[in-house]
Amino acid sequence: MGDGPLPPERMRASDADRDVVARRLGHALQEGRLTLEEYRERLDLALGSVTVGDLAGLTRDLPDPPEEVLHPERAEPPPGPARLRAEAWRRRLEPWRGLAAISVVLIAIWGVTSVIAQELIVFWPLVPIGFMAVFTCMGAFGRRPPRSGEGCPGRR
Repeated sequence: MGDGPLPPERMRASDADRDVVARRLGHALQEGRLTLEEYRERLDLALGSVTVGDLAGLTRDLPDPPEEVLHPERAEPPPGPARLRAEAWRRRLEPWRGLAAISVVLIAIWGVTSVIAQELIVFWPLVPIGFMAVFTCMGAFGRRPPRSGEGCPGRR
């Protein structure tokens, strides 16, 4: 064995390394940077290469493609119907999160004071929760997204 770490270009290439180079070559072919004959020749060399250095030489004269070409599994998939529905619900429920959090705190304070007093105190959190609910409803249902040109001074 050698007496030091192996330089990266002399390391054995993995199937994943060969796949990345094959995707780069395919992208270069689509962009017109390689002819079909050059592509086939380089692809054959890529699939038969043994070291990482052999692979690097095949794409040395090509620009780096976008990240999603090299690693399509990392690219974010387009939003599907289920994801769009989830986002719509999240937007609808957003105004109510603050109301729910404050309500829990107020009810907890009421519960603790009732336990300390050893009797049920009048349910006073109903008043602030009620006011907040009215204003939350006004904010959640009262506003609508502006139509094009609406809300901009000087535009009709």
